[in-house]
Amino acid sequence: MNLGQSCPIARLAKILVATERSAFSEGAVREAINLAKKCSSTLYVMSVVETNPEYETIGAEFLQKEEQEAVQYLKSIKTRASEEMLTCEVFLRRGDSPSRLIVEEANQKKTDMIVIGRRGRRGLEKVLLGSAAAKVIGHAPCKVLVVPKAARIECKNILVATDGSEYADKAVAEAIEIAKQCGSRLIAVSVIHAEEGKEKAEANVGGVVSAAQKAGVAIETTTPIGKPYEVISETSAGRGVDLIVMGTYGKTGLKKLLMGSTTEKVIGMAGCAVLVVK
Repeated sequence: MNLGQSCPIARLAKILVATERSAFSEGAVREAINLAKKCSSTLYVMSVVETNPEYETIGAEFLQKEEQEAVQYLKSIKTRASEEMLTCEVFLRRGDSPSRLIVEEANQKKTDMIVIGRRGRRGLEKVLLGSAAAKVIGHAPCKVLVVPKAARIECKNILVATDGSEYADKAVAEAIEIAKQCGSRLIAVSVIHAEEGKEKAEANVGGVVSAAQKAGVAIETTTPIGKPYEVISETSAGRGVDLIVMGTYGKTGLKKLLMGSTTEKVIGMAGCAVLVVK
């Protein structure tokens, strides 16, 4: 096991990375390995072969080939992890609901974080809606890190979004802890829809400033007017942010899962990794 070297995220004894075996998962795999190395974490790598009874009957030969390719892919990741002296376990699951299987594994393994990839940017009307990523975020027992394929997490500049809610407060605490561990610059953003919300937004970021200063973390704030997901995404791009930390409203019905939420849309638009704190 690799000795911890400035682990950016506390309490990461076990990391589960779920990969769909495509280029979109490469960022998640790469950053999960990097985090496991820095945090002396046990790394679990899983992939799901989607199937159903009819498919198993009609496409048995194709299914067998897909499973063989998946096994080889997982072995290649285990080799990468072994080269970094990591404790790594890989496994393949079969089923018709990848998100459910991922959450089940996270519960069984008692993982501290799930790492998943994100497909390319899409129109907002389609951003993550009904996707495995959104369902994992909604039902995961732990925090979830969503990593676009080209994103690299260096924790130089961290953005935390707050609306003053208890959910945002948890994200703020996490962001401050990461910034403290890494010596990062922290940017606190509270977006308003109109000028009359300015006072509340300033109070929101003021609370973050107070907590950050107590932790010895350098911080700047902004309370712009606009659509939250657009402002957060644009701010992260313009300030060289490599990690956005946000909260979510916990478990909801699958039909309403994160639909229209700021967190979901930021994940779909941002060019950097997004850590969703439960």
